[in-house]
Amino acid sequence: MSSSYRDFAGRGTARATVLRTVGPRERRSHLTAPRVPTVGIDIGGTKVMAGVVDADGTILETLRTETPDKSKSPKVVEDTIVELVLDLSDRHDVHAVGIGAAGWVDADRNKVLFAPHLAWRNEPLRDAISSRLAVPVLVDNDANTAAWAEWRFGAGRGEDHLVMITLGTGIGGAILEDGQVKRGKYGVAGEFGHMQVVPGGHRCPCGNRGCWEQYSSGNALVREARELAAADSPVAYHLIERVGGNVHEITGPLITELARGGDAMCVELLQDIGQWLGVGIANLAAALDPSCFVIGGGVSAADDLLIGPARDAFRRHLTGRGYRPEARIAKAQLGPEAGMVGAADLARLVARRFRRANRRRVERHERYERYAQAIRTATTPAPTDTPEQNTPVPHTPTTPSTATTPITPSTPRTNSAEGTDSAQGTSE
Repeated sequence: MSSSYRDFAGRGTARATVLRTVGPRERRSHLTAPRVPTVGIDIGGTKVMAGVVDADGTILETLRTETPDKSKSPKVVEDTIVELVLDLSDRHDVHAVGIGAAGWVDADRNKVLFAPHLAWRNEPLRDAISSRLAVPVLVDNDANTAAWAEWRFGAGRGEDHLVMITLGTGIGGAILEDGQVKRGKYGVAGEFGHMQVVPGGHRCPCGNRGCWEQYSSGNALVREARELAAADSPVAYHLIERVGGNVHEITGPLITELARGGDAMCVELLQDIGQWLGVGIANLAAALDPSCFVIGGGVSAADDLLIGPARDAFRRHLTGRGYRPEARIAKAQLGPEAGMVGAADLARLVARRFRRANRRRVERHERYERYAQAIRTATTPAPTDTPEQNTPVPHTPTTPSTATTPITPSTPRTNSAEGTDSAQGTSE
């Protein structure tokens, strides 16, 4: 079920969290992770998407809202995340929260070192969110979370060495080996989009020239189409007509739509992007030698119009071609929800210790209640049935009755279950 965030935004932000488990972080294998619902958050340059995901990768509910303007303070984004999670927790039993952020995340998965679309610079996002929700929170790069989702539930299932390429505004990437995301020493591995493929080429927002994402990404696709349209190229006539001459209305999805309809120029543009994609994949194969490349992101919606040329270019540029096994190139299966699903599933790995800590806290509370009940029972006079027993007894303040002496922890009742439990509770 998908809902607009505006449907729930009127509830205010002053509510206390309804999420109650607390404790330190712990990494676990996905095979032993508790099968509990968790929330995944995908933060991009234009939207924040939150969803409740079960242990099988099924999305139970999603909420979406626009990403706060990057000029806003980091707290504005944190407020948005917290409110989305609280709204979802009103209807679901949430045990952990995973966040996939479009930026560099440190090796401890706590700080967002840098986010190109948000005002995050060394921002301790995990601690900031967990302190407000009182649940375990995991933060990772959005490409890492998408790769994890595809490995667990999508096109990468069964692969032991997988590389994910996400084609969107730029190019993101992730590496998985033997069920582990490889983040590198400082947490920023997988930034494939900034490999230099054309020395002195197009200027990249990262500050360098000739980066891979300047030739094989959504930005590259749109840039080439707009340049042709702005030059009134005859081959762009259909595209110019479609946008009414307004070049700035040309988008990647529009180019893909026209290419599927047979527009020759749009088909050629996607082929160019695909060929550059294949060149980059061949370079990655030489360095990493994975068994599978999974291609995701918004541009991958072009399917074989993009993936076909990429496979051809990969075979032409692969080092040792003809004498080595070729990695499989597959389109991602989970679509734009992959990052959200992966973030939720990774968060599930840190939920076990929190559940144990919460269970121990509940058990201690129950033992305390049983012990308190035993004290109340011991201090309550037994009911009387005869008139003689009901006769008032003169009270002598200086001589307390031994029958009403309460049970104290200094005299534990080791022969009873309550006494044993209370001793265990004290040792904990």
